[in-house]
Order: sequence, then structure tokens, then C-alpha cells
Amino acid sequence: MLRLQLEDVVKIYADKTAVNRISLEVEEGEIYGLLGANGAGKTTTMRMVLGLIYPDEGKILYNGKPYNKELRRLMGYLPEERGLYPKVKVSEQITYLGQLRGMSAKEADKSLKYWLEKFEVPDYYDKKIEELSKGNQQKMGFIAAVIHNPQILILDEAFSGLDPVNVELLKSTVKELRDNGASILFSTHRMEHVEELCRNITILHRSNTVVKGNLKEIKSRYPREEVVLGTEGEVQGLDKLSGVTEVTRTEGGYLIRISELEAAQSILNTAMSQSVIHKFEVKEPTLNQIFIKAVGESNE
Repeated sequence: MLRLQLEDVVKIYADKTAVNRISLEVEEGEIYGLLGANGAGKTTTMRMVLGLIYPDEGKILYNGKPYNKELRRLMGYLPEERGLYPKVKVSEQITYLGQLRGMSAKEADKSLKYWLEKFEVPDYYDKKIEELSKGNQQKMGFIAAVIHNPQILILDEAFSGLDPVNVELLKSTVKELRDNGASILFSTHRMEHVEELCRNITILHRSNTVVKGNLKEIKSRYPREEVVLGTEGEVQGLDKLSGVTEVTRTEGGYLIRISELEAAQSILNTAMSQSVIHKFEVKEPTLNQIFIKAVGESNE
């Protein structure tokens, strides 16, 4: 089931096109990656999805229907700029936000206590936001976004400012929400998080879509340009092989850049003739490499 659908959406401010004909679809129980450099159009797109601003052209559908005020109860939003009031208690403002999303005070309070227990911080219930560390303020913002169990969740840089332990905690929580049927539009600058969480992505650059589709299919369209070689001893002559552009010595082997896939076989044959091999991998391109290529090529 399609929870969220954008069709040729355009947003123009004066003489500047902020979003130019973006189209994407987010299924029920899917995390969709929306990527781009600063100023690419991500935040404008998310604000249109939330109904805070309206498209100048195109349409946005929620469960197949256009926007209406009742949708506010179905959506949650964690903005990049955190918006909780620093001098107000966690319990007071998050339960209030839950009530704005259609919950009763009792339901909101029960949900808040559930999330505080889940994040192992039940004692934060009566604390003011300013009394918490930046990472824990981030977690309270996340709770505020999900307290009403939204069908559609917009996460903008959800893991920024978190230590590795809390990143893993929030990632596992996001996966759990997905598995329970939430549709999540996920924006971040951390490409490794997108690779782990998202099946489909859109990359925006200067308001335009430059890459879109299934992540595995996108990767298959880009050449494999790196070989990881692990050996017991030194291997001579790798830099002289046809198609090899760079050889870097690593702990226990080599990282080799190639300009043509055929070079991988020559690397393997050369290494086998000189040493024992304990690792050989022709690496698929990372999303970070694809992002740089796509944004760079669109500048040409």
C-alpha cells in the first residue's frame, strides 16, 4: 500500500525554484532516503509533505488522498533544528504535543512513560529539557515525533549529535517502527545510515532529482573501482598492471583502485603467484561515492 506519493511536485519562491518536479513513493513499512547537499530542496520537500507549505504544481497524496487537517494525527516530524522548549518539563510539553495530535492526556502520558522506559531514562519525566545532554534532548525530540504512533514519520538528521551507542539505539527503534508498518521519509548526510536502513532513495541537487530508485539497482549502474586484497606477504608489481590506477598499502594487504573490471583478475593472479591470500573483494560502490559522482556530474 502506498502511504505517501509525490507526483511532479514543484515549489517556487519568487524567481527561485526550490523543488523542481520531484516524484517519489513510500510504501507502508518502508524507510525512504531523501538525500542532497544543503540547499538541494530536502527541507522544502518535507515541509510540503507535512502541509506546512503547499506545492505550486503537482500533487501529494496520503493513502491515496490529498492533504487534509486530519492527517496531522497520522504524521510525526523530527526537524533538524530541535524545537522543544528548554525551560519546560519533558512530561508537560511532550504530553501536550501528543494531545495536539489527537491523544487524550491519559493516552499521551502512558505513551511518554513507555518511550522513556524504552530509552532507559524514566527519571527524565520531570526534568526540564535544558537539564539534559544534547544527545538526550535529541531522544526527547524523537519521542515527541512518535508519541502518537504516526503512520507517516519525517526524520530530518535524526541521529545528528548522538554518540555511537545512542545512534544504534535510535536506528533499532526506527527499524522497529518500520516493521510495525510506519512509512518513514528519512533525510541525513550520513550515507552509511541510508545504506543500512533504506531500500529506495532520491538524491536532490539544486532542486532537481539526479538519482532515484532502488539502491541495489542504482549501485549496479555504477562501476566497481576498488579491490581489497589481503595477503600474508608483500606483493610486487601491482601498480604496473593494466587498469590499476592506484595502490595503497593497508594493515594486512592492499587497497587498489582500478579503471576497468578486468584488472581484478590480473591482481588476483599476481597476488597468488607471490603470497598466500586471505581476502579478495571487488567492492561495489558506496552510496557516498555515488552521491559525489551524481552531484559532481550534475554540475558539469
